[in-house]
Amino acid sequence: MNFAVDSLGAFLEREYRLVIVEIVEALGSTPRETGAFMLVSATDTHGTIGGGQMEFLAIDNARALLAGITDRYEMDIPLGPDIGQCCGGRVLLRFTIADDAARASLVRRLRERLAALPEVWLFGAGHVGRALADALLLLPLKIYAVETRKSELDLMASGASHRLVAMPESVVGHAAPGSAVIILTHDHALDFLIARQALAREDLAYVGMIGSKTKRATFASWARREGLQDDKIDRLILPIGGKTVADKRPAVIAALAAAEILTALAAYRVTSGS
Repeated sequence: MNFAVDSLGAFLEREYRLVIVEIVEALGSTPRETGAFMLVSATDTHGTIGGGQMEFLAIDNARALLAGITDRYEMDIPLGPDIGQCCGGRVLLRFTIADDAARASLVRRLRERLAALPEVWLFGAGHVGRALADALLLLPLKIYAVETRKSELDLMASGASHRLVAMPESVVGHAAPGSAVIILTHDHALDFLIARQALAREDLAYVGMIGSKTKRATFASWARREGLQDDKIDRLILPIGGKTVADKRPAVIAALAAAEILTALAAYRVTSGS
């Protein structure tokens, strides 16, 4: 869910009279899942329940509620030819006038969801680290950026939680179980120290490092001398972003790595049952 408390707060402050539109049941193929919701005021909207004709119908009904010309608080919508959509599923929508109690409940629910979001720890705030932060901040994730250089960290997006530390490897243990750790510092030796700490953990969803085939071989040799077993070394994703696209511009690497990280986080949640 890409639904920041800050933007929600701004919308609630600006729009007092509004309706919460929530998917309470999603059957078959649908554009959004149960629990997805949006806010509708007389002139604006916030969030989405999937777009298309279904969303237009929902917005029209919400505004009719606000205008007092309907009392329809639920809509059962088949996503088929009748409304010009071909998903084939069905959604049940609930409409709630957002009084003070509903607003407070909404903010609480959003804060709970944000607290449960997966963590991504970026070790390094250079060109690729900053590009990756920009890509990941658009996604339902909590981003932490760790650096030894204040000058680089100051350039990092403010949406990431900044950690200026002398020994980045010492904060690997701060990552919550199920987190992703991505290593892209300016120093190969430091990369290796961070990776050793991360790979020693069994509860991380993803451990990746920027680099090359040669860097991977060098790390593997060093890690074995440090006592790391091959099964742990094999968990390291290096290079991040895969090998299919050869473009090494930071934004391209970031886009490819973001997809890779999301996939790993989702797989971890399935296997761990979290």
